[in-house]
Amino acid sequence: MTRDAQATRERLATAARMLFSRQGFERTTVRDIAAEAGVNPALINRYFGGKEQLFAEAVSIDLEFPDLSGVDRDRIGRTLAAHFFTRWEGNDDDDLLRVLIRTAATNGEAAARIRAILTDQVTAMVTHVAGSDRARERACLIATQILGLAYARNVLGLSNEDVAPETAVAMIGGTIQRYLLADLP
Repeated sequence: MTRDAQATRERLATAARMLFSRQGFERTTVRDIAAEAGVNPALINRYFGGKEQLFAEAVSIDLEFPDLSGVDRDRIGRTLAAHFFTRWEGNDDDDLLRVLIRTAATNGEAAARIRAILTDQVTAMVTHVAGSDRARERACLIATQILGLAYARNVLGLSNEDVAPETAVAMIGGTIQRYLLADLP
């Protein structure tokens, strides 16, 4: 691919990230993305195959796990729950994480993207902390808690008045701890 084509792809992905974050997946149009990037809308199909594929590529998220090497083994679950709580509540840089969660419920590309992010990144973390024995299975169990928290807060609108952050972190952390380190049946 030529340098101009690569630069165009990058402009489109940058524009898409910004617009998806600001407007969400459903309200962002191909024309909006192309206008923001200063290119012809047909280039989205040419380079990405469509809006859904562009979304999947633009929403490349690093979960940025904390360094767990210095954390007491019996506090790892709580540390991870606090990390995810903070990420889902996030700052403006994490808006795409919230958009991805809201979009995954109705869009197959978004659901596949979040599965890939969670499966790859959480499995790697589990392997690092607990070893490779059933790491993918443990990661999928942990994902149920991570996604449940995200969905409850960002789609259903549960707030701090419904469940205090400290309570959520303690309770979800205990479940993550079991999924991560307890013997599985």
